[in-house]
Amino acid sequence: MPRAIVEVRDLHKSFTRGSETIDVLQGLTLDVGEGEFLALMGPSGSGKTTLLNLIAGLDRPTAGTISVGENVISDMSESELARWRTRHVGFVFQFYYLLPVLTAYENVELPLLLLPLTKEQRRKQVETALDLVGLTNRMDHRPGQLSGGQQQRVGIARAMVTDPTLIVADEPTGDLDTKSADEILRLMEILRAQLNKTIIMVTHDPKAAARAQRILHLEKGQLVLDTAAVGV
Repeated sequence: MPRAIVEVRDLHKSFTRGSETIDVLQGLTLDVGEGEFLALMGPSGSGKTTLLNLIAGLDRPTAGTISVGENVISDMSESELARWRTRHVGFVFQFYYLLPVLTAYENVELPLLLLPLTKEQRRKQVETALDLVGLTNRMDHRPGQLSGGQQQRVGIARAMVTDPTLIVADEPTGDLDTKSADEILRLMEILRAQLNKTIIMVTHDPKAAARAQRILHLEKGQLVLDTAAVGV
């Protein structure tokens, strides 16, 4: 494995429901290499989405540490985490979460509005991201004028427009037909191979997981299997 960009050590996450404490993650330890495409699999309730959210700085662990690059994000305050996420994490969601009143260009530009960039700098980065996903000819279209696969490509352009350290994807092909899903997975492979992006993807689909370089299987909050993907 290349040098670890994500280091998770003895990670615990618990939730309280009434008088009951639910242990979602129980002492999980793992490394993710720089430029690695990693898939997280497991049954519902296994903790895979919780793990993804913790690595992305969307939630805080009950115990244990998470480091991404030089940053120990498990020690950060909420405001520090928010600033860190803006610069270091790109999010890809199952249902796209594009704003329907904005064009593809404007949706991709949104994360850049939080950074100290000029309008011209933002324009160059948005156009580069849309070009990479093959949608420069659709940049003035609103989400309702795009197919599901095109909307997800806009979502990927938005995730990568800030040149983040990590791209985290939660069921990115779950709402797509087979052809569109294959296009999205091929695009993610290109991001890893050509731009050396580190990608962590949660999926229920074995065929999608097989496109990653490594698959982690979780059950009841614990890592039960760590395998190299064999492709499809």
